[in-house]
Amino acid sequence: MGSRVVVIIPARYESTRLPGKPLADLHGLPMIQHVYQRAQRARAVDRVLVATDDERIRAAVERFGGDVVMTGCAHRTGTDRIAEVASSLDADVVVNVQGDLPLLDPGLVEAAVEPLRADAGLPMATIQTAIRSRAELENPNVVKVVTDRDGYALYFSRSPLPYHRDGVAAGAALGHKHIGLYAYRRDFLLTFAQLPPTPLEQAEQLEQLRALERGFRIKVTAVESASIEVDTAADLERARAALGAAPLCDAQGDRPATSDERPATSDERRRGG
Repeated sequence: MGSRVVVIIPARYESTRLPGKPLADLHGLPMIQHVYQRAQRARAVDRVLVATDDERIRAAVERFGGDVVMTGCAHRTGTDRIAEVASSLDADVVVNVQGDLPLLDPGLVEAAVEPLRADAGLPMATIQTAIRSRAELENPNVVKVVTDRDGYALYFSRSPLPYHRDGVAAGAALGHKHIGLYAYRRDFLLTFAQLPPTPLEQAEQLEQLRALERGFRIKVTAVESASIEVDTAADLERARAALGAAPLCDAQGDRPATSDERPATSDERRRGG
């Protein structure tokens, strides 16, 4: 499938726990620049752009030479924001990458896009990683996902999922964490954004349930690990420390480093790839 793939990074200045986080300084660069440049490294991607309603973010993106589109300010979710931008794009696949992932592994984008390349009838895809700690399993801010035997989502929840009545074997995953990075068919995204919220979506406050409740399939690919998400000042310090140990850019900060590394998917591990 020769699809044109566009990554859109929705970015808001306002944040309850960390206002202005897209512009937070990380080793001399705004966080949004780290996310942007890492997304550019994904082999599946033809274009990366930022979608924002804030002039400060627009100016910051333009300063580092990034592609940015201004949107309306009344969007309820990031999905609504990227749908507005996607409506005027020449794209087959649109990837929603959150703007709070300064250590984004480009391989995560590739893992989300690959199922859409393999199956022309698939409307959307996302990724998951194993949960190893009970604290993470029981944290309502960590979204859990269960899939069928073919890797299609059965349900997403903030509650522990699944319930292991007889316990878990030593070394086995307790469950799977959903990583909120989505790849959509453009046409499906535009339809999805127009659909009203559904009961389970409203109960869990998880908009991907809108797709499941309406009978749309979501392919979920397993990856080895997630990237650090910056939601608090403490997360920001963790990201600074991690970036100091593994910087992306060269000394001038204006060119992504080259790398062929990406996380192995579950299918590749079974094949020994």
